[in-house]
Amino acid sequence: MGNAQKAPPQNPYTLVYAGAITENVKGKVNLHPVTYQIKGITIAANVYTPPNYNDAQKYPAIVIAHPNGGVKEQVAGLYAQRLAEQGYITITADAAYQGGSGGTPRNVDKPANRIEDIYAMGDFIAQYKGVDTANLGLLGICGGGGYSLKAAQADKRFKAIATVSMFNSGVVRRNGFMNSQVSSIQARLKQASDARALEAAGGEALYAAATEWSDEMADKMPFDLYREGHYYYHRTHAHPNSTFKYTLSSLLDLMTWDASTNMDLINQPLLMIAGRKSDTYYMTDDAFSKASHAKNKELFLIPGATHIETYWKPEYVSQAVNKLVNFYQVNLVYKS
Repeated sequence: MGNAQKAPPQNPYTLVYAGAITENVKGKVNLHPVTYQIKGITIAANVYTPPNYNDAQKYPAIVIAHPNGGVKEQVAGLYAQRLAEQGYITITADAAYQGGSGGTPRNVDKPANRIEDIYAMGDFIAQYKGVDTANLGLLGICGGGGYSLKAAQADKRFKAIATVSMFNSGVVRRNGFMNSQVSSIQARLKQASDARALEAAGGEALYAAATEWSDEMADKMPFDLYREGHYYYHRTHAHPNSTFKYTLSSLLDLMTWDASTNMDLINQPLLMIAGRKSDTYYMTDDAFSKASHAKNKELFLIPGATHIETYWKPEYVSQAVNKLVNFYQVNLVYKS
């Protein structure tokens, strides 16, 4: 990102999505910035409470995991706010080592950390006043969707699991998007191994995906995901804490990981949403087909939508939110 894109957002909570909360108004959705610890690392999170929230009542709650390179102020915050409008307490947090959360070196991106982030959001929101711990849902977007599938395989506190535009980070980091980098797997593993050795010897962390993209470079990309992702993350919804780069040593963990293994362990209700035009749909299709024990499992395709358009385009976000609300209403019992 060039310096022109790094000016702090004007929203008082630094939210960059359309229709974002600018102040807490009685009777409406309110936003509560919170922090908590994961193994000594301070996590920055936002909790959204529904209209006319009364902590003496009990509300279902939804944990929301953000995309790779994303932060809580972008699409994860949009979905958190929209679901809170429908009566849910929601939480979305910046991943450890990323965004507004602590941890060094910066932008470590390891699956185990991202899954622990989801568990910890569950830990925190379960203690929040007004939360009905028997009705905890999970929503993962893009890379957060892949990590949410993995978290749900083990953590049965999550009673209903949904993804939007799921991205299987391990498979893509290993094979390349649409298997475009299979021939270089061993070379990239060697690079990651060398980067780990450098860190262990006290050297600086090396980074992958650290290129400063221009619009012209993005326009030449063959994939909608990366072309539209550039404009979303660097132009229309830029946030100073958001970056695509990650430590090269993270590839040791990413390239040996796959969100779609052990999908038969998900026995909760499962909803997977994707754009019908999304070039990432093959990942949703693969994981969904392996969820052999999920209850009431459903695949919902949004006509006309690409991957990135499900992050911001009003008609596509509304379709996704309406479907999510219906899903959670059926599978999470509202007890207020």
